[in-house]
Amino acid sequence: MSEADDRDPTESEASAVYRRLRRVFGDPALRSSDARKRATRIPGDSAPFGLGRDPSGLGDVLESMTRTLGWSSPLARGELLTAWPELVGVDIAAHSEPAGIDEGVLTVQCDSTAWATQLRIMRAEILTTILRRYPDAQVTSIRFSGPGAPSWKRGPRSVPGRGPRDTYG
Repeated sequence: MSEADDRDPTESEASAVYRRLRRVFGDPALRSSDARKRATRIPGDSAPFGLGRDPSGLGDVLESMTRTLGWSSPLARGELLTAWPELVGVDIAAHSEPAGIDEGVLTVQCDSTAWATQLRIMRAEILTTILRRYPDAQVTSIRFSGPGAPSWKRGPRSVPGRGPRDTYG
């Protein structure tokens, strides 16, 4: 029995040749790499209202972008420095000011040594509050410093030479 006998009598010769070539050489739509990718694509994946195509809020997009680009730590540090009055209270913030964060150490400049001593006593409480509100800031400790020693190098009472060291017994 020949192939011509297997053919449907109503089918044209062109369609019979096409079916035979498709059987021999395979489906031409599946030969290219793009076609193979299209064949493995999940149905509904590229539909305009398919899964994962809902719009996101601006806050969600920015948060995801800052985490992806590694900006969360510097942004948290900046927020911590600007929110100092909220963290410690207005009274304490009036006498202290955060100078910066370097290698996990928050440096706070105080008006007087008395304020620096008082804040050293409160160090654990302040550090706990910072870690709870700003964990991405990566603050590990706090250093409180008072005002610097006075300098007699300039001004109306300065004299050339060794300076005040030779007058203190």
